[in-house]
This record gives sequence, structure tokens and C-alpha cells, in this order.
Amino acid sequence: MRASHLLALAAATGASWACEGDHSCYGPQHDVVLTRNVRRMQPDAQNATTGPKGPLEWGQINFLHTTDTHGWLEGHIKEQNYGADWGDYVSFTKHMKKNAKDLGVDLLLVDTGDLHDGAGLSDATTPNGNVSNAIFENVDYDLLTIGNHELYVTEIAYETFTNFSKVYGDRYLTSNVQIINPATGEYEYIGAKYRYFTTEQGLRIMSFGVLFDFTGNSNVSKVIKAADLVQESWFKAAINYTEPIDLFVVIGHNPVRTNVSSSTFGTVVSAIRKIKPDVPIQGFGGHTHIRDFVVYDNKATALESGRYCETLGWLALSGVPSSNYTTDTNPKGVPNPTRSAIPPASTGTASAGIPSSTTPSTLRYARRYLDWNRPTFAYHAVGSQPYTSTFDTSTGLSVTSEITAERAKLNLTALYGCAPRTYCQYCKPFLSDGNIFQLLQTALATVVVNESRADNPRLIIINTGSVRFDLAQGPFTYDDSFIVSPFTDAFQYLADVPYDQASKVLDILNAGPFQKKKRDLSTSDFDFAPMLADRDICLDPPLTHSYEGLHHRSVPKGSLVRRQSTAPSPGYTTTDDFGTDGDDTIHSKIPNFSQPNDLQANASFPTDGSEPETVDLVFLDFIADYIIDALNSVAVGGNFSEDEVAYYLDKSFTTNSYLPAYAKIAWQENVPDCPVGNGIGT
Repeated sequence: MRASHLLALAAATGASWACEGDHSCYGPQHDVVLTRNVRRMQPDAQNATTGPKGPLEWGQINFLHTTDTHGWLEGHIKEQNYGADWGDYVSFTKHMKKNAKDLGVDLLLVDTGDLHDGAGLSDATTPNGNVSNAIFENVDYDLLTIGNHELYVTEIAYETFTNFSKVYGDRYLTSNVQIINPATGEYEYIGAKYRYFTTEQGLRIMSFGVLFDFTGNSNVSKVIKAADLVQESWFKAAINYTEPIDLFVVIGHNPVRTNVSSSTFGTVVSAIRKIKPDVPIQGFGGHTHIRDFVVYDNKATALESGRYCETLGWLALSGVPSSNYTTDTNPKGVPNPTRSAIPPASTGTASAGIPSSTTPSTLRYARRYLDWNRPTFAYHAVGSQPYTSTFDTSTGLSVTSEITAERAKLNLTALYGCAPRTYCQYCKPFLSDGNIFQLLQTALATVVVNESRADNPRLIIINTGSVRFDLAQGPFTYDDSFIVSPFTDAFQYLADVPYDQASKVLDILNAGPFQKKKRDLSTSDFDFAPMLADRDICLDPPLTHSYEGLHHRSVPKGSLVRRQSTAPSPGYTTTDDFGTDGDDTIHSKIPNFSQPNDLQANASFPTDGSEPETVDLVFLDFIADYIIDALNSVAVGGNFSEDEVAYYLDKSFTTNSYLPAYAKIAWQENVPDCPVGNGIGT
């Protein structure tokens, strides 16, 4: 069967491909082979067993969008729905570019920053990102911008300036981010201020890359506030460019929903709209780690595409007016965008305060959130290769092999123990079975022990934000130690605190201020040199709207399926300004339970159940100030001070250490052949 027939079949049936074993993916009628090798990924990765709901819509111009990859280029080894690696994505982009060319339309690849801090492939090197950036660069992006995680540490900021930005040239946009050039001592832009270019099909685009008003950068860089940026003469001149502009593309490590406190998208879109009231604007954002799509006006929308190589965003746009574009704006033989951009009256949050376009719109949109797995990539790549060839490209295979080799060099697969079940941050109530904080209570009590004071009763308090990700059943490795908690906060204590005072601290902390619970990944969090200006920016800002996605994650069941599963697996269930149909793979909703600021473990208490008179109050150095303030608020004449605080354990034993130490004690059953579970949400 010819490739064009494959595409037609997929379009006609609207059904998914299904995969058998490690060899082939079949169409819904079992009569065509899409690829000979569906399991190239990483050798220990899981493959998805549920797939897309139907073909993508293709428009006049189309976009593939990644953001907040945070080093997850190996994919999610123990989660089936996100098992693809960066090599698989490289192959996918090659096929999709060819699809676009064959259809006579444009496809642009966009990334909106935060390449560092999150998985071992990025975090186990010095400097951070030394390996992962080189792997990332195998994707030929058309537009990229910088994230806050490229700016915390001076060494990483300079690597971004001197190496990474040079790989992409004028495609790497940092409209409001500058750095001191060590050769001149003067500030200059890390990347390009803007990019004006003409696509292969003739659309003329002006693009900017705008980071939110970040203040946690090291002192060699400077982030210009959006309100100041839009007043700069070069910015206004770029909007009023001497050549025609058919479309503005605004990319940014920046929440797209303008009622999120850190978002500056509204400032930038408003500035463009005031000067160019009717030119279409398409935005691509990030930073809040969610799936979202917002409508600003009938010619301005923006997409945000999740986090951690879990989500790949797709945006198709047709009807862009252009005197330079002469082909059909709706390619034939494939579904096309059909939806108009209408700001939802029920929320109004995205468009509030933004000037609206003044004329009717010919634009039509389609957006989709793709799960990051091989069957999804292979299904949507249909038509780009004859059925006798594989999905993989030579470059993609090379990248996959490179990831495998680098993981081995970095010892990321070193096994500490077998996690006997899956523990999640949010899908279970606090301290219930399967909630990760119940596990951590036990781990803290077991391994956070100063042997010279082992018999002293102790309360151990950590902030729940020291945990960054779920822990899936299966091998618990060196890599997982970064994934679950990459931080290097050490354990301090106050000795012999009256129990009636110490026992009140936890409730005070949990009733108190937000406490930066989600953590800012600052230099000190990763044991880097203290070059950070402040610690006020969170990695995962608290959601300020009701749109779901941050913790609604996908977990398919089983290892073999011959037809599309009828029962949806747990995963992302997204609602955005276009409704509830944006998820490419249909999932059931995963519960999302709130968690408190802090967690407490008790150890060495009297065996008869009585209360001790005094305890060692152990806590992370990250929250020492909060602990002292809480104690002084309950103690009569309380005068606890930092001078009384000492390290309970050596500084080298941190939040990145105690779970591996516990695994070596408690999780040795089934080593080395650890069974992998069904993942998060099942």
C-alpha cells in the first residue's frame, strides 16, 4: 500500500494505530505495517499501548512546540505514554518536515526554553547541561528562546551565550535578555533581538522571544522588564518593519494565560496590537508546565505545551492574508483547521486589557497536545515514508544511541533498589497509600540519623517542594534520584527543644505563607557557587486558573494491544479556551489532591507511646528561618536564633541523598530484575 493510501486510510477511519511486541505497528484494519521497529527508544523504556484519536489538522502554517524539557531527553523510562526519547523526536521532525513540503505548507519547530535541571542526563554533568544540550541541538529548530533555568548559574548562562545560541544563530531569540560579554565588559543580547524571515511558502514573519520578568538570574545577565521592552525604539521599529509582516510569532518562557501573575504576554501582545491592530499574532509560551491554549482576540492566540518531554504541542493555522502567498491555504487530502478564535465569554482572563482586532477574521485554527511516545510519533508521521521503510532516520537512531551511551558513562542506570509500587505527589491524598510523602516519612525516620544522638527522640521536617516528581514502580536508579529530588538541601537541627513547643511547629508552617513550596531551582539548590541574586522565582508556579494538566498524567495499561483500546488510560485531561478536545490521546482523569507546605517524620520516640520531654528538631537548611520564626511564636519569651542551629548530619548528606540511602536498605527484593508497574494514576 502506498504512503498516500496510508494517510487516506488513517483520515477515513479516524482510528489509531496499535503496536504488537517490539516489531510492528498496524493500522486499524491490520492490513498495513507502519514501521518495522516501534521500540527503538531507550533499551529500558516502556512503549505506549494507546494511541491518537485521529489525524492532525494541517493548515497554511503549522507548528510543533516543545517547552520546559528540563533534561528529559531520554524520555520517561518507566512511563509508557512518554517513553520516546529525543532520537525518536528527531526522526519525527524529519518526517513531519517532509510531510509539510509534500503538502505545500509551512511547518516551524519552536522551543520556549528551560533545558536544564530535572533529569540525570542534564544534571549529572559539570556544567549542568554539558551533555544534554549537545543532544538537544540535533533538532533543527526554526525559533527558540531562553528560559530562566539558563540564567541562574553564571557558568550555564555563558555556555548558552557562547555555544548554544551560536548553534541556532538568529533563530535563538532573547528580546529582553542580555549578558556581559567578558571580552568587552559590555551588556549584549544573548541571542537575536528579533527575527524577520520569509517561510518556504512565502509567509513573512516577525518574531520576538520574551522571558517573563525574571529576577533570579546571576549578576552577569540582565532581564529587561516587558513594560520597558515595549517602549524601546528598536522594538517599535520592528513592529513597524520596513517590509510587510503577515504574521507575528511571539515566543517566550512565559505563561500564555495573562491572569497568571508572572505572565507578561499581555504586555507584549498589547504593544503589537496597538500598532498593528489587524495583523495575526501567534504566541508560544511555557514556564507553568501545563497544557493550555488561550484566545486573545479573533486574530491572536497562544499555545503552551506542558513539560518534561510529556507533551508535544501542535498548532495549525489557515487563512493568513498575504500578498506573497499564492498556494491554497488549506492543503488537500488531510483534515484542515476549522475553528475561529473567539475569546470565551465565561473566563475573559486571557484577553482582559488587550486591545482587540478591529476587523473580521479569515483565520482558522486547530490545536492538539500529543503524548510523547513512539506510536504517537509514528502514527502522525504516516505519509512521509513508504511502508517498506522504518520510522527511524539515521540521525534519530544516532541520537538514541548517543543517549544510551551517555547514560552509561554517567552511571545513570546504577541501581539502588526496586521501588515496590508507584508513589505520586498529587494523585493520592496526603499521607495515604501511594502518596510519596507517606513513603518519605518512613525514609526520613529510617536514614536521617545522627549516630551520636540516635537515642534522642527527633522530629524531622522537610518542605514538600523538595520533591519534584513522582516515583514510578520499578528500578530506583541514580537517574531517579535526580528526577524525584535533585536538590542539595542539608539537614540542620536545634537540640533538646521542649516537645510541647516543637510539636506545634508543623501546623504553624502549614498554616503559614506559601513558603516557595514548589521551589526555585537556584544555584544553592544544586550545590553550585552562590551567584544567585535572589530565590524568589518558583520552578512550578502555583496555578492561578482552573485549567487542568499539570498533574493529570498518562499511564496506559498492558504490554500488547492489537486494536485501539476502548477504555481510556489515566492521563492528561485538558480544558482550554477551545474546550476539552485538545488532547491527542483520550485519557481518563487522574485525581489531583492538594499537599501541605511541609512534612514531618517522628523517630526514636518512647516505645510505650508517651511523649518525650525534649526532641531534636531536625529540618532542612532551606527552611531554617521558617522553623525559628514558628518556634519563637509558640515559646513563651521565645528567643531561638540561627546561632543555635547546627548541622545534624554532614553537609554532603542532602535531600538528594536520603531516598537512595533508604532504597539500599528497604528495596532490595527483586534486585536486579525489578518489575515495572503501570505508572502514575492507575
